[in-house]
Amino acid sequence: MAVVAAPPVEDGWLESLRDGDQMVIRLGGALTTRHVAPVDDTLRGLDLSAARRLEINLKGLSGFDTAGAWLVHRTRELVRKGGGSVTLTGASAAQLALIEAVADNVQPCPPAPAPGSSVVRLVAHVGRATLELGAEARELVSFLGQTVLALGRAMLRPGRVRATPLVYHMEEVGLNAVPIVGLLSFLIGIVLAYQGADQLARFGAEIFAVNLVGVGVLREMGVLLTAIIVAGRTGSAFAAQIGTMKVNEEVDAMRTIGLDPMEMLVLPRVLALLLTLPLLGFFADIMGLLGGAVMASWVLDISLLQYVRQLQSAVSVSSFWVGLIKAPVFAFVIGLVGCFEGLKVDGSAESVGRKTTQAVVESIFLVIVLDAVFSILFSIIGW
Repeated sequence: MAVVAAPPVEDGWLESLRDGDQMVIRLGGALTTRHVAPVDDTLRGLDLSAARRLEINLKGLSGFDTAGAWLVHRTRELVRKGGGSVTLTGASAAQLALIEAVADNVQPCPPAPAPGSSVVRLVAHVGRATLELGAEARELVSFLGQTVLALGRAMLRPGRVRATPLVYHMEEVGLNAVPIVGLLSFLIGIVLAYQGADQLARFGAEIFAVNLVGVGVLREMGVLLTAIIVAGRTGSAFAAQIGTMKVNEEVDAMRTIGLDPMEMLVLPRVLALLLTLPLLGFFADIMGLLGGAVMASWVLDISLLQYVRQLQSAVSVSSFWVGLIKAPVFAFVIGLVGCFEGLKVDGSAESVGRKTTQAVVESIFLVIVLDAVFSILFSIIGW
């Protein structure tokens, strides 16, 4: 007679003895939900196909619940379906009653749902995307709270803000972005002046193209274009940098040695954007107006002095501040989203690329939405 024994796992154990087509399985210890998995694995490994007479001995059990009853019932049914007979020995009346109760309540698994029509699949996809969007928004709001708390602690204790990474990120975010921001703003000023002059020439009001450039650049295009450039250039860099640190487990190492990633990684980047984006927005306004002046001089034959005088009569100081007030808000959103997506990287290079792209898309989307909200708000209050 051969004996196969499984080592005890937790409080449960199993022994099987085979003699030809006869087999005995002894179960002992706690056969409960918490301890049933190892015994289940051993049972699944037994060859019950050749067993014509099986005895399941439950005398050694010290604990028994529906999970254990299901194992006994399943083993019994496997042998019966193969044409064998099964006897239960050593079981108490309560254990036998539980096994029969489980047997009486076995329900077949429902069939897999049909694929459904394309409309159903579309609605299901939209529903899943909506739930994912809601979860993403909830996590972003939570991260917003953590960032505000970190900024509050920095204001109460400025010494906790590290100057070296702050200056480094200000250089990367602000100084290194000056050429691209200046060039694009200059070209946008040229485009606005040319398109405005082309349309206004039909009414003999070409001079009002200066008004269009002044209001368009100062109130909207200057800071909005700057924010979009920074979102694509800096927001993606933040996500990629922090995401790579997550892949290399550097963020976990920071937490292990007692450093707060919010103060070490997020705070310097957000503060750098808050300090530099308004300056970039101001620079973009100047370059946009300069581009409009060049095009007005070329197309409309308006001298620089005439351009400045028309600009003074067309725009007010409030138009300048309406655009510049948006800059810190845009900066905070860009920094927040870039750092948030970077910290959400799950440890693979593919995730870094995916989260970097997502950071850019979300930042630009939120910037445009906030710009629309500001436009409505300023219209209501009469600015």
